[in-house]
Amino acid sequence: MHTSLVAALDIGGTKIAGALVDGDGTLLHRAQRPTPATEGAERVMDAVDGVLGELAASPLWPGVRAVGIGSAGPVDRSAGTVSPVNVPGWRGFPLVARVAESAGGLPVELVGDGVAITAAEHWRGAARGFDNALCMVVSTGVGGGLVLDGQLHAGPTGNAGHIGHISVDLDGDLCPCGARGCVERIASGPNIARRALEGGWRPGPDGDTTAAAVAAAARAGDPVATASFERAAQALAAGIAATATLVEIDIAVVGGGVAGAGEVLFAPLRRALGDYATLSFVRRLRVAPARTGTDAGLVGAAAAALLGRRPEPTTA
Repeated sequence: MHTSLVAALDIGGTKIAGALVDGDGTLLHRAQRPTPATEGAERVMDAVDGVLGELAASPLWPGVRAVGIGSAGPVDRSAGTVSPVNVPGWRGFPLVARVAESAGGLPVELVGDGVAITAAEHWRGAARGFDNALCMVVSTGVGGGLVLDGQLHAGPTGNAGHIGHISVDLDGDLCPCGARGCVERIASGPNIARRALEGGWRPGPDGDTTAAAVAAAARAGDPVATASFERAAQALAAGIAATATLVEIDIAVVGGGVAGAGEVLFAPLRRALGDYATLSFVRRLRVAPARTGTDAGLVGAAAAALLGRRPEPTTA
């Protein structure tokens, strides 16, 4: 009998994932649908309702006590609204109220996707045991969250640590957020692929033009694909070093689909970090891949729902 069962939603620009999760962070039942990101607000909400409906059809659903949401941001935790940069149909969308209605009035806890991955990694992943950490998700977008003095630091609206919209190129490309040269505009998966294509890289016979395909080409020695990942790594390093300089973090944990490129990303990232993290108190900063994998958003959303805060880290 699961006595601490919650429903978790991970909402991004590509997919909406859901799971029923127990108090140990184990995912017991899953559901997923594509995000109709370019369509209207209600079409996106229909997809959320579809995932919730699949979860509610599980025989475990009667044991669910709350719903946790990790959403692409910005989010406004106090207002219960979301305005994801990569979901233009949602601007000030009352997601908490709508999910509560769909879930039969269950309590709903909202956090940004970066805060969710941070909660997951500090609870069960690579940031466990570190009192000061930046955890990032690099995927369709780039989000992040902070642990300071051993506690999750979400900020008043739940957006603290949103490294994706730090500008690292003052004259760079216009970002959908309205600024220029944001980390996300350079390091997100779609922008890695866009830059490679603009540089002359061409996909294989399968026509795959995703960042994963660019990573495979880089791994095989393609210079244009390699350069695109190196540029992404440089942007990430600049953002991480700026954050470390400001708040003195000990570790930066990087997860999300782009992190799946492995050393294609992490090797140039570590090199570039040496060029940006130059002050004495940030030189020992380490970078590590996330350990909670593609489930990080769900585990972190569950953490928010279980306790309304980050669970205490468990011992190894």
